[in-house]
Amino acid sequence: MGVVLGIDVSTTATKAVLVGEDGRVVGIATSEYGFEVPRPLWSEQDPELWWTAAQDAIPRALAAAGVAGADVAAVGLTGQMHGLVLLDAAGAVIRPAILWNDQRTAAECDAIRAALGPAHLVEVTGNDALTGFTAPKLAWVRAHEPDNWARAAHVLLPKDYVRLKLTGEYAMDKADGAGTLLFNLAARNWSGEVLAALGIDPAWMPPTYEGPVVTGVVTEAAALATGLRAGTPVVAGGGDQAANAVGVGAVVPGRVALSVGTSGVIFATTEAPLYEPAGRVHAFCHAVPGRWHLMSVMLSAAGSLRWFRDALAPGEAFGDLAASAGEVPAGSGGVLFLPYLTGERSPHPDPLARGAFVGLTLGHDRRHLTRAVMEGVAFGLRDGLDLMVAAGMPRPSQILGSGGGTASPVWRQILADVLDAAIATPTTTEGAAFGAAVLASVGAGWFATVEAATDAVVRATPVAEPGPDAPSYAEYHARYRDLYPALAPTFHRMAG
Repeated sequence: MGVVLGIDVSTTATKAVLVGEDGRVVGIATSEYGFEVPRPLWSEQDPELWWTAAQDAIPRALAAAGVAGADVAAVGLTGQMHGLVLLDAAGAVIRPAILWNDQRTAAECDAIRAALGPAHLVEVTGNDALTGFTAPKLAWVRAHEPDNWARAAHVLLPKDYVRLKLTGEYAMDKADGAGTLLFNLAARNWSGEVLAALGIDPAWMPPTYEGPVVTGVVTEAAALATGLRAGTPVVAGGGDQAANAVGVGAVVPGRVALSVGTSGVIFATTEAPLYEPAGRVHAFCHAVPGRWHLMSVMLSAAGSLRWFRDALAPGEAFGDLAASAGEVPAGSGGVLFLPYLTGERSPHPDPLARGAFVGLTLGHDRRHLTRAVMEGVAFGLRDGLDLMVAAGMPRPSQILGSGGGTASPVWRQILADVLDAAIATPTTTEGAAFGAAVLASVGAGWFATVEAATDAVVRATPVAEPGPDAPSYAEYHARYRDLYPALAPTFHRMAG
């Protein structure tokens, strides 16, 4: 049986997923690890954890599928974006990787904006300078760790370190490269202007490839370590959001994906490099050749409901809690919830934003608060969607929904009403790892294009259409949008 392998190098685990030619997942294995917080706001990880986990997960996935390494036609890679992996000339790790959720680089972000001009930075890269991106992390190392800076010779992202261990090749896909803040978005490659402005040696940056293109083959040493066959092609893959979009079929213009996990993401494929002038939503290259995407990110989506459950309904099943919200009419009896529990990225790039319930009376109970949380998340997602439409993306009539939040019928209906689009649920559940395997299937020659591959293996069923509450939600959303400008000064004073 021919299979392809998708490897997802996430923040907490490396997952190996084997997919057959018919799109069925035939083997899965996950190997977990932790990350370090050496100081407040810092987040670091030893890259060797990823390779050790891959060596553990790959053979177990092969065993679970009942296949040999020789049966794997190609390997696709995906993983956490933006993390800085700094290597010396021999390919040895210089310091722990600085991860996507590290917040130490606010001063470096200001310096990057000043060096290029805020508007020009967004025009070239598609994005504002945010602490999560790779470029500010490089600037921080130069400012604070000159000895490490002097040793640097290669810059990689997390999944690309696993690629290096598998193939011996320094390479990166264009989707993940665009998330470094060092790319020219339209040119789909490193920006000489940005690298020069930030004093980064272009020789440090690896060659970049489209998602399904082969970047190298498994070496003899890696074959012994993993059980794969030496010579197995390894394709470029994509960052986790781009690969997840491939996995749910959001690969052509007009297809929009929604993920309601701990965070909330709206992802829209575009045929041109669109961007939002203020950088309030992200613009990156897609893992699909010649395509780009806009992406809105809110930090606490289903994470808001988890906080609410843990704080006010400990032990309650999420399904029961969400179902109780269905007993309350749309609008939650006048209660509004701001879901900025961990700050926010879209539409308000404000780490000091905070959560809030507004409009409480003695007539409200836990059901109203639960629904208000679910509606507040939907309103926040609508904010991001509206920015993407204003940037030039057509407003979608159907959205491909995934993540734990879309498992609730009540929440699916709220999302359909607020976003004014049908919410469809893809049949695939392995997310980015499945998408990496789909990219590998194209690299293996099973399909001519990524679109042909997703048409063959991805299915989605509409589960919620906009209902009679949709018009009233437009008014509730307008009230919600008034809250952040009114409360932001208070949030900032409280943080101070």
